[in-house]
Amino acid sequence: MSRRPLVIVFARVPQLGRVKTRLARDIGTMGAWRFYRSTLAATLRRLRRDRRWELCVAATPDTLARGGWTPRDGVAVRRQGRGDLGVRMLRAIRGAGRRPVAVVGCDIPDLDATAVSRALRLLASHDAVFGPSRDGGYWLIGWRGAPPPPRLLDGVRWSTSAARADSAARLGSRRVGYADILDDVDEGADLVRLGRARATPSPSVGR
Repeated sequence: MSRRPLVIVFARVPQLGRVKTRLARDIGTMGAWRFYRSTLAATLRRLRRDRRWELCVAATPDTLARGGWTPRDGVAVRRQGRGDLGVRMLRAIRGAGRRPVAVVGCDIPDLDATAVSRALRLLASHDAVFGPSRDGGYWLIGWRGAPPPPRLLDGVRWSTSAARADSAARLGSRRVGYADILDDVDEGADLVRLGRARATPSPSVGR
């Protein structure tokens, strides 16, 4: 078995009207679908080129993932299976065996190989790692290698500002690292905020 880390992109099969429904309320169904499809494609393109890890997609719904949907990049696709987000992510982590694994989202426009690599490096000295977002959630969860507990992500309040804190609390005394802060896009305001952040020059070093 490969000892390279496994990076799993959690994705919904990009069906019109079935993705980014909150964003669709602000920019329309077609706009939300185009955003999701292009961001997913860009994420896979950036991560697939890096040979430091093995890459796959965990897709939902299972019926479409089973039916032969394949990203253009040719990345291997597996089904997420049943359960809430925590159950599905834990299943993916446990399926990686004893090698380092990271589960990442696919609606983070600034996600790239550098951010994922930094997160994976933290697993050399931590049991788990989160890639935090400013809304209280996270764009990445990584696990060092030993099989995680079977109920690791039970009781997490998903899609709320408490998601990351709840998840970290479930880790107890384990060593937890935090990677770069990246933001996902759930609503139109997130797109506006992202555009402003990209338009604002970074302060010069030493000033």
